[in-house]
Amino acid sequence: MGHDLAVVTGAAGGIGSAVAARLRDDGYSVVGLDRAEADLTDEKAVAAAFRDPVAVLVHCAGVTAGAPAHETSLADWRTVLDTNLTSAFLCARAVLPGMVAAGRGVIVTIGSVHGHAFQPGYPAYAAAKAGLAAFTRQLAVEYGRAGIRAVTISPGWVRTPDTLTRVTDPNDLARLAETQLPGEPANVADAVAFAVSPAAALLTGTEIVLDGGASAVQPAALLRPGPRARLGLPPLTEARPRPGPEPIGPDQIS
Repeated sequence: MGHDLAVVTGAAGGIGSAVAARLRDDGYSVVGLDRAEADLTDEKAVAAAFRDPVAVLVHCAGVTAGAPAHETSLADWRTVLDTNLTSAFLCARAVLPGMVAAGRGVIVTIGSVHGHAFQPGYPAYAAAKAGLAAFTRQLAVEYGRAGIRAVTISPGWVRTPDTLTRVTDPNDLARLAETQLPGEPANVADAVAFAVSPAAALLTGTEIVLDGGASAVQPAALLRPGPRARLGLPPLTEARPRPGPEPIGPDQIS
């Protein structure tokens, strides 16, 4: 590995910051990119930001906007798609020529459980994260022969300053932990470290769902006494408000 260059986008966010720190600890020369360094939705800005050969690209940059589809503005739709998906394309396109010339490289995109297990109110975010997983598979197919691997890592709920601002009911974290393992940014960083390591030499064109079991749950069943009792969970004694457009969501937001 030596001093291979790793670029982490969204490096100022909870997950991106943890990933950058972990790769630095693993011996990479790390460059973190965030809004302050470059507009990753702008073609010229991205081209200017990637001047040196990159061995590892980890794309963590992202944003979301919560509203049902009929209330989502075109501006919000474009912002979410551009920030999450178009930026991934632009960054990958910038690093691929150098990776092809070197005959090696790893591109990791941080997706979300929202890409295949959905909540009301996030149409653009769901589309963008599902698109990231598809884009990853396409990269793996096109560039595997050049020694380049591509992997998506899709977390569930991760405890960051951003996601904690979304917790309006103090009981929400306890309910979340009833049926899934809440994540920490370091958990995602560990998965990234494995994905870019020689130990993952055959890991490509796939998605690692790192959601603590969240996508295995049928949430409606957890509102009924029978299933709760069989799982050993306490009864719900208070009325729960109808979920709005801003439920607790996973954190790939930087």
